Amino acid sequence: MKFAENNRISHRQLYRQIILSLAAPFLLCMSGKDWPYASGGLDDGNGLLGLVLALVVLGFYVVFLIRLEPYFGDLTKAAGGFSGRVIGAFFLVFVLLAGGYLLTVIADLVPVSLVTGISGNWIAFWAVLACGAGTCRGMQRRGRMAEVSGGFLLGGILLMMALCIPQGKAVYLEEMTETWNLSAGSVIEKMYGTLCAFSVIGLLPFALGDVEKYGSAGKAVTGGIVTAGGILAGMKILMPAVLGMDRVRAEEYPVLPLLDGADLPGNVLARFDVLWMGFLLYSLLFALGSLMHYGHQIIRRAHLGTGRVWMAAVMWLLSQISIGGLEIRQYFLWYLSYIFLPGLLICQVYVYLRGRGRYRKKTAALSLFLVFSLFLGGCGSAVEPEKRMYPLAVGVDASAEGILVSYGMPDLSQSTGQGKEEEDGSTRVLQISGSDFREIEQIYDRSQEKFLDMGHVQVFVLGQTILEDGRWRMVLEYLKQEPFTGEDIYVFVTSQAQEVLKWQGENNSSAGEYITGLMENRMSEQRNQAVTLRDVFYRWYKEDSLPVLPRITVTDSSLEITGLG
Repeated sequence: MKFAENNRISHRQLYRQIILSLAAPFLLCMSGKDWPYASGGLDDGNGLLGLVLALVVLGFYVVFLIRLEPYFGDLTKAAGGFSGRVIGAFFLVFVLLAGGYLLTVIADLVPVSLVTGISGNWIAFWAVLACGAGTCRGMQRRGRMAEVSGGFLLGGILLMMALCIPQGKAVYLEEMTETWNLSAGSVIEKMYGTLCAFSVIGLLPFALGDVEKYGSAGKAVTGGIVTAGGILAGMKILMPAVLGMDRVRAEEYPVLPLLDGADLPGNVLARFDVLWMGFLLYSLLFALGSLMHYGHQIIRRAHLGTGRVWMAAVMWLLSQISIGGLEIRQYFLWYLSYIFLPGLLICQVYVYLRGRGRYRKKTAALSLFLVFSLFLGGCGSAVEPEKRMYPLAVGVDASAEGILVSYGMPDLSQSTGQGKEEEDGSTRVLQISGSDFREIEQIYDRSQEKFLDMGHVQVFVLGQTILEDGRWRMVLEYLKQEPFTGEDIYVFVTSQAQEVLKWQGENNSSAGEYITGLMENRMSEQRNQAVTLRDVFYRWYKEDSLPVLPRITVTDSSLEITGLG
């Protein structure tokens, strides 16, 4: 997808935002002597192999992050009031510390490389003020910024690397390879260090809600991570080849002397490195603005109040003060390694389990187990097929409690509570009433022994009252948060939703089986006029309305479908 639709950013804009946010922090901070996993940094074989393994792990992690998006729209709803606010505060602490850390980098970088005679503290102040002023402008404007400038930044970095290649010396590369001593323990250590650096990707669920068709955004996100990792790996080979290993290990920011020699052929500009520094500074400012943007998203979704003013002030103060005699540059990386990354995984697994409605207090230890199983390839939440219910048709209509959801499940075993059995005992319809879908899911969990699997739904029926009073938006919000519900479901409207779901055809076929067979076999010429859930989502996002839905009517002996052209 090249361009944004429906007031959301496109996959390409998301990809370029990732590049803009990660490029400068990685190039500046992960190559210096202060990086805790840089005893040789990634400049040795262990580091490069650890980087590759980390990128593989991150590829699987991105799939998990995409599944988390529905539950991060409202943390208090997904994780509970108190737990949601605690988790939001946990993410907010990271945002504040990361912002303070980037401000120290800006304060160190600009007075030395771009502007002299001005205090770094003042530069950090004006930087956080400028980024804070544009924080609330919305994801769409950030997407347009990335669309325009992301390609230039990426092209500038690649050009800089290409100009530095002829400056490399074979003897320097030989010195670098001579120090390589592959060790499994060192590879794991460097892999973990890379994962710590990429842990900011854990904020992705707060952004995916503003991405067009976020469910298929994995390719764009993985592409951004691989691109950033590829640039980092290339620089980790290029810097020792140009500067030598000893200088790389001694420099606080080894990329800066590399920039000094990256001139265009013919010495077009006497200080061409200033242009490269401009690219890095722009990336730093974009990363800082991204942190502040996500900070506001966290505050809003965790219901923590507002933070437009105080968040920028706290970031600046953190960059100025020391805690226990340690400045933020010294304790932030320790916090990243020992607190944020493990806590990030625990929080995300907890929200996922709680949001899915299968969390129980007695199994809280399962969250910790899944943190390890995420890397070991385990599957702690699988449910066997025979322990699932597979509704083929779902109907939603108005009721005295709010809404009535009917699940048409052929061969459903005798339900307790609100289950209703047909006369011949073959087909069952489970009906649950509640004020909203969250309450309906809670009632289902309390009364039914089997897991509700929505992955086989083929027909969705909306009651006429739901369409008229506007509650169809609530229905679509629920379906959007169901990761296993496909978008090729046929959608209909009727004034008899309960009767449609309870209808039984020849050979005891359910309504879902009958309607699907009718559409695909006997009415195949009119399938192009059928309305699918994807069509409904498209019109909802584009015009906040519904397309004209085909109508189902129950007669004495059959179901009739009209409105297919």
